[in-house]
Formats: sequence, C-alpha cells, structure tokens
Amino acid sequence: MILCLRNFAVHMVLLVAACAPLLALEPAADTPFVQETHVAYPLPDDAANDVRAVAIGPDGTVWAATRVGAWSLRDGAWSKVDGASQGECFDIAVDGQGSVWIAAWDGLYSMKDGAWSVVSPVGSPIRAVYADASRMLAGGPDGVWSKEGDSWTTLTGQWPQSIRAMAPDADGGIWLATGMGLYRHHPSGDRLIHKPEDILTGALTGAAFGPDGRLYVGGLGGVDAFEGDKSVKRYTPADGLPTVEVKCLAFGPDGRLWVATTRGVTRFDGKSWSLRHSRRWLLDDEVRDVAFGPDGTAWLATRAGVSAIVPRTMTLAQKAAEFLAACEARHVREPGLVEKCRLRVAGDLSTWEPRDDDNDGQYTAMHLAAESYRYATTKDPDARAKASRAFRALEFLQTATGTPGFIARSVVPASWTKMADANEELSPERRAVGRAQDPRWKPVEQRWRPTADGKWLWKGDTSSDEMTGHFYGYYVYYTLAADEEDKERLRALVRRVMDHIIDGGFNLNDIDGTHTRWGVWAPEKLNGDPNWRAERGINSVEILSFLKTTYMITGDFKYEEHYRKLLHEHNYAENIRHAKTYAPSERTHIDDELLALAYQALLEQEKDPATRRILEESLDWWYKGLAHDESPYFNFLYGALGGKDFGRDAGVASLRDAPLDLVEWTVDNSRREDIRLQRSPEIDPLQTDRLLPPSERFVIRWDRNPWMAVNGEDGFAESSGTYWLLPYWMGRYYGYIAPAE
Repeated sequence: MILCLRNFAVHMVLLVAACAPLLALEPAADTPFVQETHVAYPLPDDAANDVRAVAIGPDGTVWAATRVGAWSLRDGAWSKVDGASQGECFDIAVDGQGSVWIAAWDGLYSMKDGAWSVVSPVGSPIRAVYADASRMLAGGPDGVWSKEGDSWTTLTGQWPQSIRAMAPDADGGIWLATGMGLYRHHPSGDRLIHKPEDILTGALTGAAFGPDGRLYVGGLGGVDAFEGDKSVKRYTPADGLPTVEVKCLAFGPDGRLWVATTRGVTRFDGKSWSLRHSRRWLLDDEVRDVAFGPDGTAWLATRAGVSAIVPRTMTLAQKAAEFLAACEARHVREPGLVEKCRLRVAGDLSTWEPRDDDNDGQYTAMHLAAESYRYATTKDPDARAKASRAFRALEFLQTATGTPGFIARSVVPASWTKMADANEELSPERRAVGRAQDPRWKPVEQRWRPTADGKWLWKGDTSSDEMTGHFYGYYVYYTLAADEEDKERLRALVRRVMDHIIDGGFNLNDIDGTHTRWGVWAPEKLNGDPNWRAERGINSVEILSFLKTTYMITGDFKYEEHYRKLLHEHNYAENIRHAKTYAPSERTHIDDELLALAYQALLEQEKDPATRRILEESLDWWYKGLAHDESPYFNFLYGALGGKDFGRDAGVASLRDAPLDLVEWTVDNSRREDIRLQRSPEIDPLQTDRLLPPSERFVIRWDRNPWMAVNGEDGFAESSGTYWLLPYWMGRYYGYIAPAE
C-alpha cells in the first residue's frame, strides 16, 4: 500500500508539472476574424482573359476592359459589351452617377441608362480614366480632358504624353502618373517630378491618394509616398514588395494599400505586407488593376481573367466545421481511410476521385487523433463515431494482410488499376543500380497482393513512418475516445502488432521474412550498423514509444520489460537524448513529425524521474529546431508535454491565416524579390530566408518543410485538412483555444 501511495504521489507531481503551462495561460479567444477566399471568373477565351482594368458599378456589376473590348459580369456570367469598342481597351471606371467610362484605342466610350456612345470631343486613343462622385478625367497621348457636370474642359500643360494614371487632389490639382515621371497640373503652376533624388522611379503605372492624405505612386522600381510634392517614404522589395514591377495602386475599404504587381497583389496595413499570389489566390500572378465591391471584395484584373478575393467573417470553430465537411465529402474512402484525393481537372473539386498513398495509415491515424480530441473536448457522439470508423480502418490494414501482426501500407478495392507503385519486374541491372544508389534499398516487385476474400489489394513494404502513426493513433484513441468494445479490439490489435515486431528482432518483417526497407529498430542495426547511424536516435524513440503504448493499453508487463531492456542494456537512453539530428544533409521535417507522434505516449506515461529527465531533454532538443516554424501542432504538443515558451499565440495565428482552399496548388516563392533563397534549415530544397505566413505557402503537412520556396501538385490534389484539424482540437482540448464566442 505504501508503494502504491508513493507511485500515486509521483504520478500526481508529474501530472501537475505537465499541466503547469496550461494553467498559466488564459485560452486564446476564438473571436471572429476575416478569412479570405478566392473565386475565379475567367472570360470565354484567351484574348478576353487579357484583362487590363476592372471597375464595379453601384448595382454590383463588374466591368472589365480587355484586349478585345469590354465585358460585364452579372450573376456569375460574362457578357460582351456590344455598343463600345471591340478592340483594345486600356482602362475602365464608373462615376458617381453610375455611368461607365471605357478608355479604348479608338476613343472614350460612355454608357448611361444602358446606352453606349463615343464621347466628344475626345476622338483619339485614351489610355487612362478616372471617375468619382463629381468629376471624370480622361487622358491619352493627345491630351487630358476633365468633365464636371455636363461640361468638358481641355487641360493644357507640358507633361509627358505617356499617361498611365490620374488622381485629383483636394487643392484643385491633378496628378498625372506617366512613363516619364510624376506631373502635377495646377492653375498656380505645374511641376514635373522625375529626378532620381525626388522620386524612386520615373516609369510610373499607378497613383492613388491614401486615407492619410498622402499620394502614393508606383511603377518600375517600387512605390513612393508623397506629402505635397516631396517623397516622404519609399517601398521596395527590401521593405516587402514582392517585385519592383508595380502595375497599379488602390486603397481598400479598410484603408490598406493594395499594390498590384507581376508577382501577385500585396497589401500594406502600415506595419506589415501580405501577398496574394499563386493559383490559389489568382488566375495569374500578373495583376493589372484592383477595384472594390460594396461588400469589400477585391476584384483583380489579371493576365488570365478576373479574380475576386472575398472576405468572410468566421471563427476557428466554423473553420473547423468547414474542413471536416470537406474531409467527409471527398477524403474518406473505404474502408475508412483518410488522405488526399486526386483532381482530374486542376482545382475543380467536382472532378475529385480517391487515390492511394504510402502514408494512408499514418494520416488516417492522425485523423483518428483529431476526432478523438474533438470527442474528448465536446463529447459529441459524431466525433466518437468518426474516430471509431478511422480505428476500424487501421485495424483492417492489419487483418487484410492475413498475418498475425504485419500491417499494410494501404488497401484499395480489387477493381483499382491505377495505384501508386504498381507491381513490376526488376531487372538485375535495376536491382544493382538501386543498391548502388542506396545500399539499404530493398527490391520489392510485388507491392500489391489480394486479400483472402479477393475484394481488396493490400500494399506491403510498410515503413517505420506508418508504424509510428498507427501507434500514435492507438494511444490517443484509447486514452480519449474509445468505447469498451473498441478498447478490447485495440488491446488485441496492439498486442498482435507489437509481438510481430518483437518476434522480428525489433524489426518489421514483411511476408517474405525480411524487414521492410525502413522498418528497423533492432539494437544491432541502430547501434552497430553504420548504415543506420542517422536513424539511431529517432528510431530508438519510436520503438520505446511503441512498447510504452502497448504496455499502457494491454497492462502486460512484458512490454515494459522490453522497454527497460532497450533503454538500459542497449543504451537507447543515450540514443534518445538528442534524437533529432541537425546535420544539414540528414535533417528532415519528416523526422520532426515522427518524433512528435512518438513523444506523446513516452512523456505522458513515463513515471521514472530519471528517465523523464532524459525524455524532457530529448523533447527540448527536438523543439529548439522547430520554435520558429510557428506550427500549431508542434507548438501545442510541446506545451502539452511540459515545454515552456511554446508559441501558443503563433500557433493560433497560423490556424487563422491558413487558407480555406485545400487544393494543392504549386506555390513558387523563388521568384520573389523580397526574400533570399538559402539552404537552411535543411540542405536539400531551396528555402526562404524568412518564414512566410501560411496563406503565402503551399498547403502544409507536418512532415513538410514550411521554409521550402517551391512546393505543390499543380492543383491536381486536395488535402484532407487533417493537418489543421488535429492541432485545432488539440488546442481546444488542452485549453489553449477557447470555444467560439
């Protein structure tokens, strides 16, 4: 009894210590925030998609000036404007009375009350127009004209003829942005600003007054902010512009400056810049014009059509519901596996179809964990049902093999003919080349085998990644959500799987009797074979986690005995101390994720203070390389396991900023001029010198390097959203995020 009380006291001390970070923090409020989404509005053909400018009418009609005339968008459908120019149109505007003005190669066109006319006295090419509640300006190589009421005035002055934009000021002046400098026309005197010491660039393309009263002008080189005729601030790629190629400027309803460039559209709120680029946000990165609808939607003229960036107000809880709905609609395939889906047409969700993946088991397990956290937080029976479905799918990955304890990578219906890594015959040369490139490579010709009933095909050569994911899913489900029936099934399953690994000498033996390519945790390999030196630390953590999980679930002390033997007799205690490798040629974010999956059971179940100190040292060593990744998953897990200064707020901010669009668009940040490329923190992919926010990156998975400059699948796949749902529900469960207000 005394021993039991002592163990209970130690357990309570450890539990209180682990919960200390939770108790010290107030939950982050789930207040509504603005979540942007992209809606594409391509025009009927390539010529029409060459859009030069956009304007919004008072009734919400979107007007577009294109290479082949003007178009209008109503109720989601484009119509050609028949009464105006059918050729090159340069600009378009809507005045305070609702009249539409089109600057075209053959003059200035106006539409009022549904009727179009060519405006006199302007009969020459018009390059730019400006309109507000009381005034209309038109300019081109032959002059500038001003209209107030029904009267036209021809302006006179000595300005460059290459007019690109115009902006009247409050003092009766008119600013002309030209290809040869900035010109101010005023009755009291005119001035041309073009010298390098006075303006950043003479090749101007846009001008707009901001809410601060400053005139902002941009062009080839960047953006100048003027007070009067003096430049007081300059913005270049060093300050946040993605490129020096500025196309236009506009201020949104919230006062932010929008800068359209050839690398997307970037916004400045006075403190920071946020870029919208790639096919996730735009039909093309070359943005020519920006206009705003009454609801705050930004309409963008691009080289490939019109894009709308639509602001939505939502909470994290609402976002979680949308991600889960998308997952259920397209990402759960029989027998309950959860992973990406394939899109036959890039970005078109209506063309989705299921696909297999080498990590079907691992990511189904992570989905199982997400639903387990949801159930533990909300007690929603729907969450438990979905968690049970995912668990039964993991269970089937084992029973489908017809073996006592081997687990398949994936299963697909027997009717499938299009799978990853199809069966193949390997020539002697191919085998030799494979071993020459990687001495640990295992030639596997038959990757897919039928189940005993012939209904399914299962995939072998299962990896250590998969096993780590499975055991993580078992652990979280058992502790948080499993009912008694599933707990009993879990006990039997985890015993079979762990015994199979132990019987294989702490290796994962395939049905050929030899270990799979990556399924190695044996002491003689990790400690004695130099080919496995790089995996020594992480694989030691994995196998110890497997054993600790099995002991916790089954209560069979033999698994604890194996755990202690590896820990002390085979020196795994030292192996795990600095399990994460930081050698540039060996470091990967795959290992970061796998350690995250393995640490939880170890830190939560280990009661021996000396061993805990080693595990805590290992955890700290792991997290020091992730502290700047702003990952909600890694941050929340580190905090939950006792880590301090774990970046709760950065994790919540990442959850908010993550796009709703889960399509795996390729995002190329290598062409941006506001960042530098480097080979750090890993040496393999090109990476950015600063971490970009989630909305400017590819769709993340926690085994991917968030610093990568280029990544994606060109829009032909969609993520399941599990990467987001897991940390969100962890944050809710551990008290880092409050329920939605």
